Amino acid sequence: MVKRSSSSVMAAAVVLSGASAGVGQTFSSLVARPGVQTHAQVGVGAQRPAAQMGGMGASSVLGAAALAAATLNALRRAPKALHQRGCVAMAARGGDLSFETLVSDLETVMKTKNCGALIIRLAWHDAGVFSNGALKGGCPNAAMRFTDGGEGSFGANAGLPDVALGLLKPITDKYVPALISNADLWQFAANVAIRVMGGPSIKTRFGRKDAASSAESVESQAGRLPDGDKGIDHLRDIFYPKGFDDKAIVALSGAHTVGGCKLERSGFEGNWTEEPLQFDNAYFKDMLSKEYASETTAKGCPQNRNAATGTIMLISDLALLSDPAFKGHVERYAADQSAYFADFSEAWVKLQENGCSDLRDSL
Repeated sequence: MVKRSSSSVMAAAVVLSGASAGVGQTFSSLVARPGVQTHAQVGVGAQRPAAQMGGMGASSVLGAAALAAATLNALRRAPKALHQRGCVAMAARGGDLSFETLVSDLETVMKTKNCGALIIRLAWHDAGVFSNGALKGGCPNAAMRFTDGGEGSFGANAGLPDVALGLLKPITDKYVPALISNADLWQFAANVAIRVMGGPSIKTRFGRKDAASSAESVESQAGRLPDGDKGIDHLRDIFYPKGFDDKAIVALSGAHTVGGCKLERSGFEGNWTEEPLQFDNAYFKDMLSKEYASETTAKGCPQNRNAATGTIMLISDLALLSDPAFKGHVERYAADQSAYFADFSEAWVKLQENGCSDLRDSL
């Protein structure tokens, strides 16, 4: 719905009141904001001496009263007319802009384009640059929209500014900024994708601010986003400064249960699980039950592949089995999907909100 502001009503009153010197001052005192001069306040009516007002004849008084009544009726009609024009403009953008239609449109995109994993990656890489260690700052601010530098040009974000944002473009054009910011949309879209693919329902809070240019990016992906060809020490170096412990690192790694690697984007190639559109605990089950052989991709990146299914695990994935503190969580999540969903949701919300302030529960 279009909100009717007092300024819109005031504008209608000012135009109408300018026709009458006798009633102009009266209506300006009713609708004008304090300290703001309107045409009615500085026009002829506002300048009319009191003695001249007092000398008005009966016909003038009756005429002023009639005009006052007409003005009141116009003021009553103005909000309706403004609302109707607003609805026409909204329809041109694709219908009502509401939380419910946003959810429906996002669900449609996820189901028809099978792009949920890519949207999760978009949200993860936007929020995941936050650090509070040797490196400071970073937050989910949709800086990847700008490809002249900064996060939009990071190698780790290949495929996100063009492919992922291209898939979201119809929704972005319809809802941003009228209902939601880009930064909020990316995080919310990821949560819708997780649910659509069978994962947990995760509450989103809103109020993230969009970057105005690439200058609001962090300085580099190094030390902020994890590399797939490194082990346990690297994972801790990346995630501890974000406020995550070993349990959260394992839980967040479980997002690899959906999607896969594209050779042209990351240098790695293959899906992690046999059902890459199903958000479940298969990633942990596969890690414990399947055999993987090391290989090198056509881009020269080391990874591991299961010969029977063709699914892969990166070095950073199998590293979770190399440390008892990590492996215990892998085993627990493989045995109990609900435990995984609970721990993932907690860690994921923290990731989405790191570096943000004044978030609210609704749009």
